[in-house]
Amino acid sequence: MAHDAHEENNSVFKVGINLTLACLLSSAVIAGTYAVTAPIAAKTRIQLDNQARKALVADAQDFKAIEGKTGWYAALKDGKVIAYVVPAESKGYAGAIKMLTAVSVDGKIIDYAILSHKETPGLGDKADKPAFRKQFAGKAAENLEVVKVPSDKNIQALTGATITSRAVTKGIKEAVEEVAAFAADKKK
Repeated sequence: MAHDAHEENNSVFKVGINLTLACLLSSAVIAGTYAVTAPIAAKTRIQLDNQARKALVADAQDFKAIEGKTGWYAALKDGKVIAYVVPAESKGYAGAIKMLTAVSVDGKIIDYAILSHKETPGLGDKADKPAFRKQFAGKAAENLEVVKVPSDKNIQALTGATITSRAVTKGIKEAVEEVAAFAADKKK
């Protein structure tokens, strides 16, 4: 019987060694794969981010991160700042609406893109469509107010999605106000 107990302990020891070796090997494979793919993923993410910014500020030749402002970029043309691209967020009907906004140096909205939302399909998701988005172009913060009656001065709410319309407008208005304050501070 002592012999069987020794073989059983030996067997458990072998299983433990094999599991340890398998874990070490799989960890090495995962680490190696990450080391190869991480720089590629980071480069791809930067390219996609630049494409998103370029889609909002077509005239920009380059984008420069603004120190101390997470997610903020200055859009540059011939070395001069022509706009700022900044993140915006607001609470919609079904949760957070995350956006990227382009604001001119004189504090007017150029365009925006919705990055993520959980709004109702066929209603709230129309906030990303050109028919709604084009209302914002060239408006300063004081004109970023949702109305139900058509108005060139303000933002007409999406039919059946007033909460989403207000949330998007609120997020963009806050971004415009932040950029206007930042740009005014830079002039001092």
